[in-house]
Amino acid sequence: MSPIRNRAANALTVDVEDYFQVSALAPSIPRSSWDTRECRIERNLDRILELFERNGARATFFTLGWIAERYPRAIRRIVEAGHELASHGYGHQRVTDLTPWAFREDITRARRILQDLSGTVIRGYRAPSFSIGEDNLWAHDVLAETGHAYSSSIYPVHHDHYGMPDAPREPHRPLEGGILELPPATLRMGGRNLPVAGGGYFRLLPYAVSRHALRHIARVDGMPAVFYFHPWEIDPDQPRIPGIDAKTRFRHYLNLKRMAPRLERLLQDFEWDRMDRVFADQLAATPRPALTTEIARVSIA
Repeated sequence: MSPIRNRAANALTVDVEDYFQVSALAPSIPRSSWDTRECRIERNLDRILELFERNGARATFFTLGWIAERYPRAIRRIVEAGHELASHGYGHQRVTDLTPWAFREDITRARRILQDLSGTVIRGYRAPSFSIGEDNLWAHDVLAETGHAYSSSIYPVHHDHYGMPDAPREPHRPLEGGILELPPATLRMGGRNLPVAGGGYFRLLPYAVSRHALRHIARVDGMPAVFYFHPWEIDPDQPRIPGIDAKTRFRHYLNLKRMAPRLERLLQDFEWDRMDRVFADQLAATPRPALTTEIARVSIA
């Protein structure tokens, strides 16, 4: 029996970072050691691109500038396969740890690298660890000033590392006249928002829970869902980091072997597309960033 698919597409997203760049592991992995670590991003991205192609899915890849500098072939493969390239900042620093000036430097550097390598305009941004909330909404102004059209950085949930539980669950503009915010999927239940957008929750809970939640969002809320995962989540053979606490170990390594098969089911049960196409109507009201001279030359060539 062929899978039952939603008519409208949901937004499929990948946060392109390697296992040693995860915020929760930062206390055990000095940033200065990144260049000495075994990098597994290329092989994992190859698997993801093959998985998407096999299931007819297109996605948005929120990519670190640090990764793009070192693996330009992977960046070009993403774009050549028909996916949207977007920014995850340069060095996976939480926005909550940056001043407005430092944040501007980080996202400007990342956007320049991604555009130069891909020959495409970078319109989207996702903050590392969803680190934009009520205390730093100024980040949306900086994103607009640096040419971004949308963000997917405010997670309307309670979490010990991030979250703005009172933020809207649907696409919105946190600042009047500002860029569009496209929140990760949540399910409204018992007066609170439950996270159902992917990541560790997707690995922890039975697949049927995610399938039910996404169908509910489509049928009852009448809006597309934004789903995310990381390349390291399909890599059960990644190096184990010593000295991390039990909660971090549980969250990071739980059910890694089950992730790829679950993703396959998810791609078969629902229609998936890029952020810029799923939310094209809402983005149409946001000024489109102009091509830089350098990008124009690459595109024409």
